[in-house]
Amino acid sequence: MDTPPAHLDGLAVGYLLGLLVGEGHFGGDGRQPQITLRMHVRHEKLFRWLTATFPGGRLYGPYHHGGRHYYQWMARGDYLRQVMVPLIAAHREWLDDHAGGRFDTMCDRYGISAPSPGRRPEPGGQPAP
Repeated sequence: MDTPPAHLDGLAVGYLLGLLVGEGHFGGDGRQPQITLRMHVRHEKLFRWLTATFPGGRLYGPYHHGGRHYYQWMARGDYLRQVMVPLIAAHREWLDDHAGGRFDTMCDRYGISAPSPGRRPEPGGQPAP
């Protein structure tokens, strides 16, 4: 299972959460949940950092159509459930009401049990009692 690097610090987590609050999407395709971040190609360096820091996500693009030029990073599957959701849930208080509501809706819609802040997930993504 891919996991964030051991050197992941509060700045990296805060930067990720800021990106997700401002530009990200918590949702899914009806079958599986996903976190998506789509931004202009001029932010390529940011996307390279993101893929190095959160190696279980996937980078797509660059796309060029309809006058738009962008990259798209996505977290899905086991990586989303076992790494990203527990990471975001552990810092849930950093999300504003709108982004927090979108995160909660994604988790509810796809049956993801997000651990409460302060509770470390055990292997397999389930929170410790």
